[in-house]
Amino acid sequence: MTAQEAYNQLDPKHWAKTSVSARLSLLKQIQQNLKTHANSLGETDARMKNDLIGQNAVSKAEGMGGTVMPMATTLMGITKLYESLLKGKMPQPNSIKEIDNNLFEAHVFPIHSKDKLAAGKQKGYLHIEGKPTQINPLDKPAGVIAISGAGNYSSSIEMAMALFLENKAVVHKPHQLNEATDVIWEKVFAPLIECRALAFCDADQGRALSQLDGLHSIYFTGSTEVAHAIQNVAKAPLVAECGGNNPCIIVPGKWSEKDIERQAIQIVSAGKLNGGAICGRPQTIITSKNWGQREQFLNELRKAITEETFACCSYYPGVEQTSEAFLQHQPSAEILKPENGKYNKSDCVLIPNLSEDDFAIKNEAFCQIFGEIPLDTSEDTGDFLTKATDFCNNKLLGSLGCMILVDNKTLKANEARVHQAIRELNYGGIAVNDIPPNIWLNGYLTWGGCGETTADFISGVGNFGNPLNFENVKKSVLINDFNATSFEFTNRKRVEHLVENVSYFNTDQSWGHFLKLAGQMTIDNLKGKDF
Repeated sequence: MTAQEAYNQLDPKHWAKTSVSARLSLLKQIQQNLKTHANSLGETDARMKNDLIGQNAVSKAEGMGGTVMPMATTLMGITKLYESLLKGKMPQPNSIKEIDNNLFEAHVFPIHSKDKLAAGKQKGYLHIEGKPTQINPLDKPAGVIAISGAGNYSSSIEMAMALFLENKAVVHKPHQLNEATDVIWEKVFAPLIECRALAFCDADQGRALSQLDGLHSIYFTGSTEVAHAIQNVAKAPLVAECGGNNPCIIVPGKWSEKDIERQAIQIVSAGKLNGGAICGRPQTIITSKNWGQREQFLNELRKAITEETFACCSYYPGVEQTSEAFLQHQPSAEILKPENGKYNKSDCVLIPNLSEDDFAIKNEAFCQIFGEIPLDTSEDTGDFLTKATDFCNNKLLGSLGCMILVDNKTLKANEARVHQAIRELNYGGIAVNDIPPNIWLNGYLTWGGCGETTADFISGVGNFGNPLNFENVKKSVLINDFNATSFEFTNRKRVEHLVENVSYFNTDQSWGHFLKLAGQMTIDNLKGKDF
């Protein structure tokens, strides 16, 4: 179907007048359809990636991780919004407080009982510029949003956000990699197609989609270059998320050997996720040159890459050329082979001891490349964070995601200084003792760049998410305990069980699915490596 034909099928005014109760009914149908088609989505996504890899390396469960899980969590956050609206009120955060001049912090996760059980010590916050104001989505005017889907994941959660948070009908175009899964998404969202709120067009309709008359806006996830190209020809404003070179800031402290091993595994696991084709993956690790445990940490990173985490394959088109460019520009790069090179396209690259103006600082990898830069600072928390914040804001490419690791003792002694850094770091998603992709996966937070303009953006303009519908959200912050169960690729089956069970749990948050999730986690956490 052409973009214009898809647009013509829509009735945005009818959708804008659809009642809260009718929308809740549609959400329940879509969630049930998602559960029905979950296996097909996972299998289809995995098949696409395995065809590109040339080997059966990606499982159905991993495929669900890029399709079912993000959509399930997004729909659940939206459902909670509409359940509150049905009671005649907007959902409220746990708390709101002013944290700086005209800057407010809303504690928005976890709010609901089952989210609290699943979250553990995770807490999610929105930083809001100006007096916090919420907008009922049904008070927003009718219109149409065009969505150009991402290539690195085939769960276009922006569809649900545009429909239910912005009150807009949607034309969706898949990335060419995800045409097969889009056929299944049409089945999942069939109730919205039937009521003329949603229409799908073909993958080759990108330019035509951008030039449609009558659009409210265009949502895009992908490369910075393509985003600017769309903006140059588009007839509507662009909201875009485009990646970047994301930092992992290691605040100096006295870590135990187990801490060093566990956090190295967490960084490497996040960097291997989806073969490195994750916009929020940590790429550049920032240490203090004078941190006494730096060399030990780097050695644990090497070990985590090759021995402690399983191999993942970089399937995304063009990553071979990207990797070659990094190797050519960074002669100190180390090529490391997980599982002794058992799988195609699974090599990782570690580039320690970078300088501030290196190629690896100014470019995004989007594959399994890790860099490390030791800043010439003392181990003092304040001195280090001052230098690290300046470096991140002024040297690293982009403003999308930032990861901070700080042990509990250091955090307790320097809590105000760490929170000052969180406010000052120019990133749309900041994860403290957690990983930035978990912000994207959180149904109550936002995802996008921070403070960039349409003229020269790198990571994008605007943001996605925000089911509490606050205006003027600057960034999202996810804070966890340093000793919390980390994100680990140390056991394939455990990861597969976790992804499947979280996906099904968030389709309905039933006690049965919760007990299965919790029970399987308890069993799997007793197991060691399985590769």
